[in-house]
Amino acid sequence: MSRFAPLAVLALALLGTARAADPTTDTLDTVKKNVADGKAVLVDVRELAEWKDGHLKGAKHIPLSELKAGTDAEKLKKLLPEKGAIYLHCAAGKRCLAAADILKKHGYDVRPLKDGFGALVKAGFPEDK
Repeated sequence: MSRFAPLAVLALALLGTARAADPTTDTLDTVKKNVADGKAVLVDVRELAEWKDGHLKGAKHIPLSELKAGTDAEKLKKLLPEKGAIYLHCAAGKRCLAAADILKKHGYDVRPLKDGFGALVKAGFPEDK
C-alpha cells in the first residue's frame, strides 16, 4: 500500500461531504426580473411561525424541516415548476443551502440566495403579511 493511500482516502471523504449547492451568483435585479417574467419562483424555507410573521409576495413556502423529513416527490411537483429557476431564501442564507441540497437531488434548478428575508425586503422585494 502506498504511503499516500491514507491521504487519498481522506481527500475522497472530504469531497463526499461537500455541499451540492452554493449561493447563486445571480444579482437581486436578475432574480426580480426572472420571477416577474415567470422564469423563476421564490421559495421560502423558513418555518411556519417565521412565514406567518411576514413573507415575500408571491413566494411559495416549503419549510426546511419538511424537506428534511422527506417531502415526497409528488408534493414537490405540485408546488414547484419542473423547469425554471427556483430561488430559495431563509432568514440569513444558511437553511436555504441545506434545502438546495435536498431539492437538487429531486432534479430542480435551485439557486439559494445569500440574502435573507429582511435583506430581500430592504432590496425592494414586496412583503406580504
